[in-house]
Amino acid sequence: MERLERLRENGFAIVAYPMYAAYIGLRKGSCVALVEPQESGGFKMLGQPTVLVGENLSVRVRQEGRDWFVWKKTRVEATAERLNELRFFNEELAKFLG
Repeated sequence: MERLERLRENGFAIVAYPMYAAYIGLRKGSCVALVEPQESGGFKMLGQPTVLVGENLSVRVRQEGRDWFVWKKTRVEATAERLNELRFFNEELAKFLG
């Protein structure tokens, strides 16, 4: 719980996603990651952090020669700004979870 509190103090929101009830959502800006509590007191990440499309977890895909973050039929382009935000989110999260 100490790590979660440090994350919260550093701008991460703790969120729940009903489809992933066994995981804890960590959100900052438009980025989110799912983590699973471990018996050791740490966390194991489920997959890779991603960008939210609306309030939904997305998948990064390549379509029409460009990268997109997609949820169902909704997509947002993986712009340099979004990719930089995701990279920074990933690096910051690694510092707290590592």
